[in-house]
Amino acid sequence: MSTATATAPRSPAPGRPPATADRRRRFLPRVGHWFVTPYVVFLLVVFAYPLLYNLWISFHRFYFTAPGAHVPSRWVGFANYRDVFADPVVRKSFVNIGIFLVINVPLTVVLALVLAAALNAKLPFRGFFRAAFYLPYVTASVALVAVWSFLFGSDGLVDKVLGPLAPDPSWLVNSTWAMPVLAFFVTWKQLGFFVMLYLAALQNVSGELYDAASVDGADTLRTFLSVTVPGVRPATTVVTVFAIITGSNLFTEPYLLTGGGGPADASVSPVLVMYQKGIEQAHPDFAAALGVVLVVLVVALSLIARRFTEKGD
Repeated sequence: MSTATATAPRSPAPGRPPATADRRRRFLPRVGHWFVTPYVVFLLVVFAYPLLYNLWISFHRFYFTAPGAHVPSRWVGFANYRDVFADPVVRKSFVNIGIFLVINVPLTVVLALVLAAALNAKLPFRGFFRAAFYLPYVTASVALVAVWSFLFGSDGLVDKVLGPLAPDPSWLVNSTWAMPVLAFFVTWKQLGFFVMLYLAALQNVSGELYDAASVDGADTLRTFLSVTVPGVRPATTVVTVFAIITGSNLFTEPYLLTGGGGPADASVSPVLVMYQKGIEQAHPDFAAALGVVLVVLVVALSLIARRFTEKGD
């Protein structure tokens, strides 16, 4: 007489994942690489290659040529960089952009944070105000330039309102006021974007911190300085660095508002000089060297700003 014995299924060894889970662990990183690859290719083609090619041009005597023509690019070492630092218009452009950043960056950070804190509170028509502040950012610069030209141009609305208090010559043709007006314009135009960044950061600040500050008797200003400002410090770093980068690449505003950097180069910017030298005057090697100098300065300023804003973390 024979007896049938049932054989129990073999269980995986203790501590060893099943075969399906093991295959999944090997497969998921490959999927991640597939998703990342298009963006990596995009960065290499659109950013890395032009940057390296620009660096190569800055060390050569380079010329624009007709399609099919070829002119040898002679190695000149640091000659283009010497020309850049010796050019008085270039030096003036960096002074101008320094004035611009001194006005634009602190004003952007302070106004964006204060407005974000106000728009984060429960107030009537909050959605309308959020959209109203964001609207200039998504509006074409050319349209906004037309509005500001109407306001601050010669015999503009602001001059008529101020009357004898208005500067003479007017704002956009005044060597003292041209750059500050551009800084105020860019601050107003981009403010909505930075307000949205701060609004997103405020959602991560715990409400318990505000409750604790209220229990301790902190007023609105003390709560803002002790809870809100430290709570959004990472966003402040992002806002500061973005403001420095966008401000250092100033081009459209002086090109359209002040007639290409006038009066007497009072509002010319490094990027505008790159356009004038590289495109209008056909000196791409000079423009390439200026671009490298600008990139180095922007990176240095961004690192300094990051160290400053992250102090205390």
